[in-house]
Amino acid sequence: MIETRVLTEGDWKMWRDLRLAALTEAPYAFGSQLADWQGDGDREDRWRARLAIPGSYNLVAILDGQPVGMASGVPTDQEGVVELISMYVAPVGRGRGVGDHLLHAVEQWARQVGAGTLRLAVVEGNRNAWALYQRHDFHDTGELGDLMPDGIRREHVMVKRLGDISGSLRARW
Repeated sequence: MIETRVLTEGDWKMWRDLRLAALTEAPYAFGSQLADWQGDGDREDRWRARLAIPGSYNLVAILDGQPVGMASGVPTDQEGVVELISMYVAPVGRGRGVGDHLLHAVEQWARQVGAGTLRLAVVEGNRNAWALYQRHDFHDTGELGDLMPDGIRREHVMVKRLGDISGSLRARW
């Protein structure tokens, strides 16, 4: 059974362990680099601050008593739009519904905070992530996101329309 745990600043060690594992195991998938979060970057205050982003929703998926996945929902500067960031499922959790579970939890949070659109950025070539997001009705907007650390690849922006919260919100695709 997959359990979900919503994190607070006090859970920074659990978040840290998963984030470092993500950046080690799947560096191709993230805009951050492992080196940025090690050495001088590996500070308790920095990890706590990451979990304390105003309005954020940070969670970990636990399978058989072990944290195996993470995701966050964060507000954006666009009204009615929130973003899924820091999504990761460890190899031991892949193919077992952990990604689906995390996406569902962030989507439920997005609806609860009144968002009409959930957006995310996924790097080109990350086929498993693309398949997961498409399975959950995310659509490629054609908008390019940030340049990846390799200086070559770019993220692609995907969105899922959750519903019209004001009568005037329009999908951006």
